[in-house]
Amino acid sequence: MKKILIVDDELFVRQLVKVKLEIIGFRVIEGMNGEEAIEKAVQEQPDLILLDVMMPKMNGFETCRRLKEHIATSHIPIVMLTARGEQMDKDKGESLGVVEYMTKPFSPQKLAERVQALLGNTQKNNKSGGGHAGSKLV
Repeated sequence: MKKILIVDDELFVRQLVKVKLEIIGFRVIEGMNGEEAIEKAVQEQPDLILLDVMMPKMNGFETCRRLKEHIATSHIPIVMLTARGEQMDKDKGESLGVVEYMTKPFSPQKLAERVQALLGNTQKNNKSGGGHAGSKLV
């Protein structure tokens, strides 16, 4: 089972994404800030990191930079999930090695599809769809 680390200071976002990804067969680990992201990424070695930009203690750009510089985590693909949709921010993420930059609000279903595409994970189809499949996060 592939592991995803989601790091966002908003509990609602983490839980909504976690439920959606677990339904389709991923194991999800959560973090609330950049410091936790680095600690959990080193310990857990996730297959992918979903990282918010605006977080307390250490923003997502600095967290990403540190993850990409750390020998134990430099290989892990990072997807930024953020309300910051300016081109300058997208360019900064790209320069740090981010594989995808998704702006909030986003569809949990689209995020799940993107994660599956990035990881080549087709172990389960999303049969339940749930009430959140077409919903948008705020």
